[in-house]
Amino acid sequence: MALRGWVRRAERDQGLRPGPTSADQKRIKSLEREVRELRQANEILRKASPYFAMVELDRRFWLGFAT
Repeated sequence: MALRGWVRRAERDQGLRPGPTSADQKRIKSLEREVRELRQANEILRKASPYFAMVELDRRFWLGFAT
């Protein structure tokens, strides 16, 4: 980063320039990463849900014969 960018970042961090501070940018990046990971996990669970439902129904079916 050039000197101008460092000065602008310092000014934002000190509240002299509008925009997110370095800490805010770091937090935003962390939250975006967390959202991305949670969406991936949600997609995996959404795709696995029918399988687990089928296994549960199959288990109930076979348990019905055991009694």
